[in-house]
Amino acid sequence: MALATTARREAEGPDFPHGDYDRWHSIPQAFFEVAERAPDAPQLWAKRDGAWQPLSRAEVAQRVRALARGLRRLGLKPGERVVLVAENRPEFVIADLAVMTAGGITVPAYTTNTEADHLHVLEDSGASLVIVSTEQLARVLLAAASRATHCRAAIQMEGDLPAQQPADLAVHPWTAAMQAPDADDGFDPDAAAQALKRGDTACFIYTSGTGGAPKGVVLSHGNVLSNCKMAYHLLASFGLGDEVFLSFLPLSHSYEHTAGQCFPLTIGAQIYYSRGVEHLAGELQEVRPTVMTAVPRLYESFRQRILRGIEKAPAARRKLFHRTLELGRRRYHDPGSLGLGARLQDAVLDRLVRGKVAQRFGGRLKGMVSGGAALDPEVGIFFNALGIRVLQGYGQTETSPVVACNPPDKCKLHTVGPPLPDVKVRIAEDGELLVAGPNVMQGYWQLPEQTAATIKDGWLYTGDLAVIDDDGYVQITDRKKDIVVLSGGDTLSPARVEGFLIRQPEIAQAMVYGDKRPHLVAIVVPDTEWLAEWAGRHGKAGTDGRDPERLLAELADDADLRAELDKVIQRAGQDLSQPEKVRRFTIAPGAFTIDNDMLTPTLKVRRHKVKEAYQDRLEALYGR
Repeated sequence: MALATTARREAEGPDFPHGDYDRWHSIPQAFFEVAERAPDAPQLWAKRDGAWQPLSRAEVAQRVRALARGLRRLGLKPGERVVLVAENRPEFVIADLAVMTAGGITVPAYTTNTEADHLHVLEDSGASLVIVSTEQLARVLLAAASRATHCRAAIQMEGDLPAQQPADLAVHPWTAAMQAPDADDGFDPDAAAQALKRGDTACFIYTSGTGGAPKGVVLSHGNVLSNCKMAYHLLASFGLGDEVFLSFLPLSHSYEHTAGQCFPLTIGAQIYYSRGVEHLAGELQEVRPTVMTAVPRLYESFRQRILRGIEKAPAARRKLFHRTLELGRRRYHDPGSLGLGARLQDAVLDRLVRGKVAQRFGGRLKGMVSGGAALDPEVGIFFNALGIRVLQGYGQTETSPVVACNPPDKCKLHTVGPPLPDVKVRIAEDGELLVAGPNVMQGYWQLPEQTAATIKDGWLYTGDLAVIDDDGYVQITDRKKDIVVLSGGDTLSPARVEGFLIRQPEIAQAMVYGDKRPHLVAIVVPDTEWLAEWAGRHGKAGTDGRDPERLLAELADDADLRAELDKVIQRAGQDLSQPEKVRRFTIAPGAFTIDNDMLTPTLKVRRHKVKEAYQDRLEALYGR
């Protein structure tokens, strides 16, 4: 029996969590138990003074307990909400777990929020406390908190506290909140974590607001733990071991909150916190992660960077690279299509090309999971052909969030894979994807009518149009509300057309438009690196090291640039049907960004915001 148990532990990973997911009834309980199994093991890493510094599991657990006691001393009552605003860093996890341990409900909010955004979340959630990381973030959050109806206290992780305390809002330093009480306060964090139930609310995750005001999605401990169990099954197919995650997507987003925080905590993985996307290339080399979660925009950016580098390489290297891509694509589409000679050549290219590409990603990646938006299949196939396993998945905030994901042994990148264990899917009569399972949210906070309209008879109406193939793989075709119906009756998927546009190396972003109009038009944002090179070749003003944003603004109405991009759009349309072809376009004078509210923090286009900003320009295209 002992030998069988040992073998099972080795097969299922060092922390053997599989059987525990059904037994655990709260996220803090899972965290404390896993921490006890190897208390000295490093768990959370942050870069300080130029070097990666770890916190062990025992250190993290001690800080969670201390902050949970501090929150109770500040008057936090079970069920009260605490808004948490911080970059990806160990203190985010400590604060999140401490709030839940103390019986509160964590409400993560984006660091990019404006004062008005924060006030909406504070007022809508009825939060009584806030926790914030830096002085800069505190200035915005505390201004909103001082106006919020129910907020009475704040904790600031670092930096000087406000010189003048906001009225009716006591601001406490992080260190003071974690100080041991003068006497036994009677609160036992471990017992409190054990007392929580699976049906208790763990957090509100606010939707990213792609279609209007963000809604608070109410997720229970059971919702999140069930999704972690599903992710465990997926990771087990990679081969479990001592996993290392590199976390850079916002932890306030459901995807990273579950897949990049709660899940790795339950399997005893190490988490390194990125300083931002601009540091990611170097951090991949330093951290050498085994698993990563990312959004499609990152893969698109990596692909463009690799292709640009190859364009400048010697002819021999270019030839090897493109042959690697060719054979890799053939193997993806039909493994049996490679003859003996091609298989031998492919094996040599593993060492000459794929091995070098793998080193750019740290050299030990088991897989990169794409979620948060639709991944262009060609982008995914590109990386798989180069030996970097990219698996497209699908989910929503309302499903904690993952619903489906491609398995590594049978990957179909034009789909999002089959549903994960315990998840059921079906297609409604109008083509909408419906989802049921233990990961489906409790509802929208204080929105009973919208909850009832979204969850009917136990099925979540996702708002996404989909088909399910004979193998049970789900293919998302578009958002139901985004579908374009031309005046001639043709029904089109804007996401599909945009995918063809941004696949072109000259175009970074695009949005098509044309509902109830005779044909499609588009607004496009040129790729900044390509634009700088093009401008330099054509002697355009302001091209010598100028700010890319200023260059784009200067050239947005340039006739030569328009003519060049017209060729690009015609090229993109070669593989599209006649109704899908973009007839006219306009060039945006600036990129869609988080700062101008045209992108969500996970880099999805906020269509309604782009339309608001460029409605006149888009409509004017029909008058030409």
